[in-house]
Amino acid sequence: MGSCEEPCRGWGHYVPNPVLLLSLLLTAAPFGLLGEETRQVSLEVISDGLDPPQNLLHIQAVGTNSTLHYVWSSLGPPAVLLVATNTPHSTLRVNWSLLISSDPEGSLMVLPKDSIQFSSAVVFTRLFEFDSTNTSDAATKPPRKSYPPYSLAEFSWNNITDSLDPATLSATFRGHPIHDPTGAFASGSLALRVQAFSKSGRPAQPPRLLHTADTCQLEVALVGATPRGNRSLFGLEVATLSQGPDCPSVQEQRSIDDEYAPAVFQLDQLLWGSLPSGFVQWRPVAFSQKQGSRDSAMPCQASPLYPTLAYLLPQSPIVRAFFGSQNNFCAFNLTFGASTGPGYWDQHYLSWSMLLGVGSPPVDALSPLVLGIMAVALGAPGLMLLAGSLFVMLGHKRHSEYQSIN
Repeated sequence: MGSCEEPCRGWGHYVPNPVLLLSLLLTAAPFGLLGEETRQVSLEVISDGLDPPQNLLHIQAVGTNSTLHYVWSSLGPPAVLLVATNTPHSTLRVNWSLLISSDPEGSLMVLPKDSIQFSSAVVFTRLFEFDSTNTSDAATKPPRKSYPPYSLAEFSWNNITDSLDPATLSATFRGHPIHDPTGAFASGSLALRVQAFSKSGRPAQPPRLLHTADTCQLEVALVGATPRGNRSLFGLEVATLSQGPDCPSVQEQRSIDDEYAPAVFQLDQLLWGSLPSGFVQWRPVAFSQKQGSRDSAMPCQASPLYPTLAYLLPQSPIVRAFFGSQNNFCAFNLTFGASTGPGYWDQHYLSWSMLLGVGSPPVDALSPLVLGIMAVALGAPGLMLLAGSLFVMLGHKRHSEYQSIN
């Protein structure tokens, strides 16, 4: 991208800077959107030069005929923009002075505008805490909040540049409430770890969601915070832009295979509409230990999506900057754990993961273990039939060769 002329003063442009910008270019595996075969994935922190710095993380996947942009930020509540274009030359432009103003509309855009094929956003607005006795209706309506919720727009976040990890294409937003009268977060934090991928595969730790080079994974971890109840459960409010008057659809996929997430036979996904579109995937499970296992697995219940007015939600500057102020939002709540079984109270730890992408969601195939079991199960009758046939044939042959004595 060339230098900025006078009319666009104040717009960020990405000249590589070893101090303020870290970018990795990696050849990616095929994704399938618009017929792409390879992509180059870059991860960069866009600096504003302010003190304290404002976090803006740009993940870009460039293909032969298209580009995918994921823009993560902790300005206001943590949020991510998803933008897909039909050109490999689309760029992100940021006007920092306008973005941090009271009216950020138009301060963040992907150019050229007419190349945009899909765009939406996901915002993480509130952290709930409530009694474990109030979870019976969590799957049908927002949970009853026994304690005042934590607004994530009122959190103080770390400088994301310090957590950028080139080896794993990841960065972590780590924060705590600005106002914490009870001292619940004196030794704790809420961490949002964002990771991009250079190829298809699965993480080593459950829930082992299948990813491609065109997806991002978010791991949400609540660590060390003191609960306000003896057996408190936590929940997360998630808001998204709708593509029309209706909310995005949520689908449940079931499988006979649980090798990648033991005892979990379900995959939930949120779909924005017809392709090329965006999606969010997650397994309905969270973990109460860092090394996720069957013993630390907790159920994750999701409420149905419900329309909500923008002014009822904590405002995201990057969403207003890109989409303007007139938008239709839908929200849903995730509840982690149950009154019985593992819980946050075990080790003051909670983690949950989701996958975010554009195009067709990755589809789980049967694992080699399950295929092997099926092969043995289906092959055993055949082997028994073959053995029986050989036994009959050999027995008949021996009988025919027997000479009776008269």
